[in-house]
Amino acid sequence: MPMTGPRPKTCAACGRAIAAHEVYYRFKLVLEGEQDVLDIPGGGEGDDLASLVRRLEEGPEDPRELEEQVHWERTGVVCAGCRSVVVRTLAPAPVTAGPH
Repeated sequence: MPMTGPRPKTCAACGRAIAAHEVYYRFKLVLEGEQDVLDIPGGGEGDDLASLVRRLEEGPEDPRELEEQVHWERTGVVCAGCRSVVVRTLAPAPVTAGPH
């Protein structure tokens, strides 16, 4: 049985092919929608919550679109250059001490 090398990889951000000898970075990104308080007239008690669920079920939105708004998940690899961009994008903004 012939021995094969690693499968070719493509950067999920820029689309560039990543050579087998190059360093790459594996990622898993999960975005989950949350809401602390439902904005339902009447406080969201029993009938109001049932009414909201009914509106969502009868609405024109595709259930898959609604689900992706609540839970979105992707995995893949990025090249070294794109890793730097991703880290900068997702890093918290520096806290400024205010005027001195």
